[in-house]
Amino acid sequence: MNKIINTLKKEKIIPLDKFIDIALYDKKFGYYMKKNPLGKNGDFITSPLVSKLFGEMIAIWCVLFWENLNKPSKILIVELGPGDGTLCKDLLKNFKKFTNFYNCLEINLLEKSRFLTRIQKKNINNNKVKWIKKIEDINIGPVIFIGNEFFDSLPIKQIYLKKKIFYEKFVTLSGNQKKIIFKYKKARKNLVKNIQNLNLVSSGNVIEYPLNAIKFIDKASKKIKKFGGGLLALDYGYTQNKNKNTLQSVKKHKYSYILSKVGDSDITSHVNFNLMLKIFKKNNLIVEKIVTQSEFLQKIGIIERANILSKKTSFKQKADMFYRIKKLLDLKEMGGLFKVLFAKKSGIKFSLGF
Repeated sequence: MNKIINTLKKEKIIPLDKFIDIALYDKKFGYYMKKNPLGKNGDFITSPLVSKLFGEMIAIWCVLFWENLNKPSKILIVELGPGDGTLCKDLLKNFKKFTNFYNCLEINLLEKSRFLTRIQKKNINNNKVKWIKKIEDINIGPVIFIGNEFFDSLPIKQIYLKKKIFYEKFVTLSGNQKKIIFKYKKARKNLVKNIQNLNLVSSGNVIEYPLNAIKFIDKASKKIKKFGGGLLALDYGYTQNKNKNTLQSVKKHKYSYILSKVGDSDITSHVNFNLMLKIFKKNNLIVEKIVTQSEFLQKIGIIERANILSKKTSFKQKADMFYRIKKLLDLKEMGGLFKVLFAKKSGIKFSLGF
């Protein structure tokens, strides 16, 4: 909190995306830089922690994609924001079952947080895995990017539309300089032009502009076009063309006020999947239709796999396994809230899960 207050005392006012960036990624103060946010003792839980079958399905998807690419002698998997390393660990365990694929494999973990990198290195002990801090470090391919709950953690801008005038959301200090508050300023012309060019102006008066995500997609697309491959994104988000305020803060698995525990709570926003699709297409990549996580995992065969495994387990283990799968697949839970998008280099016909 002190970091934000000191920044605001110096700069007086900062845009929302800069505020989120400091809150989450400041080297000393940032939420992701000083704690493990995942699990029961953390603030939220992700699909790989819900069920090992999630990682197994993603692993099978990767192997089949590699086969579709005619089994290149090198295949690079880049996990975006790998958290505590659970998904990577599960992927490696399953990849080892496919010897030819495993021999061609290299994994890069794209991680900004030194704290989380240390946790990942404790969980993953494999010379196939390397850590990178920026996408520019990727220099081989084909490359398969995997982003599970990655894009929701990137800072966004918010623009408020009132009586046909656009206002950008900023963060500043109250009169006594002790409390952080929101403030709106008339949006710059080029910002308005950008959101209009992307057709982000529709019903609803809060427009979310994920500039960081757009810049990242541009960079990832260049790598895919250069080396071949694709990007698989799984995240909670929406496909309706309706503007809404999706910014949220979570602490101990409960929603909290965004400005109250800055640096100690997670700040995220829902992913606008239609916009993501538009940006990938603008980069001349082919995008498979957007599906729910439920549809994606079922098309790969998660239920069939669970039925096979259940024959070798106790009733208690079976009940636990299907309880966890229900959480991944239920349309009222992760199954419906999470959407999946696959962007690939043109000429690739692979569409498993879509």
